[in-house]
Amino acid sequence: MSSTSLPSQAFDYVIVGGGSAGSVLASRLSEDPAVSVALLEAGPADRSVLIHCPAGLGVMARTGQANWCFETTPQPGLNGRRGYQPRGKVLGGSSSINAMIYIRGHRSDYDAWAAAGNPGWEWDAVLPWFKRAEDNARGADAWHGQGGPLHVMDLCDPNPLSRRFVEAGRQAGWPENPDFNGAAFEGVGMYQVTHKNGERFSAAKGYLRPHLGRPNLHVFTEARAERLILEGRQVRGVELLQGGQRLRLMARQEVALCAGAFQSPQLLMLSGVGDPAELQRHGITVRHAMPGVGRNLHDHPDVV
Repeated sequence: MSSTSLPSQAFDYVIVGGGSAGSVLASRLSEDPAVSVALLEAGPADRSVLIHCPAGLGVMARTGQANWCFETTPQPGLNGRRGYQPRGKVLGGSSSINAMIYIRGHRSDYDAWAAAGNPGWEWDAVLPWFKRAEDNARGADAWHGQGGPLHVMDLCDPNPLSRRFVEAGRQAGWPENPDFNGAAFEGVGMYQVTHKNGERFSAAKGYLRPHLGRPNLHVFTEARAERLILEGRQVRGVELLQGGQRLRLMARQEVALCAGAFQSPQLLMLSGVGDPAELQRHGITVRHAMPGVGRNLHDHPDVV
């Protein structure tokens, strides 16, 4: 069967990836009943008890359940070892399998983005949106909001060793910081977390689940996007595999690629958008030469 003869459906918006960004975007776009929204997620619905129980993190981080279980290339700084890269493969994406720490970027990051030619990304411009997204159990103040979709709170029952660690840092001369999302970003202290009633509160739980009954919101789970459908240099839809069947979802207005820092560039490259030399090395026809796709990833080590 040729690609053009595959079963096809059309929506106004097609969102690839049901993680943190995709859940928010699907929620916001589908607020308008006049538009239809399709959300694709390669993993299943977020029904597992391990997702909702915070302690399930220890299991999900090391199994393929709701997790892509990626590895890095061998790292010279690690004597050739590979680094483990868990990524969420479930509604909610990595917010359904993460350590639930609620922390924003540093103000200098946002200001640098704005200075690089991206107006509207400076810290003073994005802070009101952070506040609007929050439902912080501490209440609203200059740095935090209340009544938003994402519930944020202090740990219900912190480990006693965590408190001793903070005290040791204070004795060593570090300032104690009660709020890493407040006026100061450095110091030692306890993180706030995305919990509610003792359960994990993922982006899917905050933004997506309350609106699954909307008739204009269509969620496709266990639906893996395989390539973007291009007409010239414009993306018109997505080809996906679901239940052993290939189909096409076409977008009347836009395709939004929300597949994460690893898989968004991967899907672009599989579709012929990227560094020509890299694409040709894998036998992929170049549709749009963009050498930066898939490069310049910055990550941080996680020591357990």
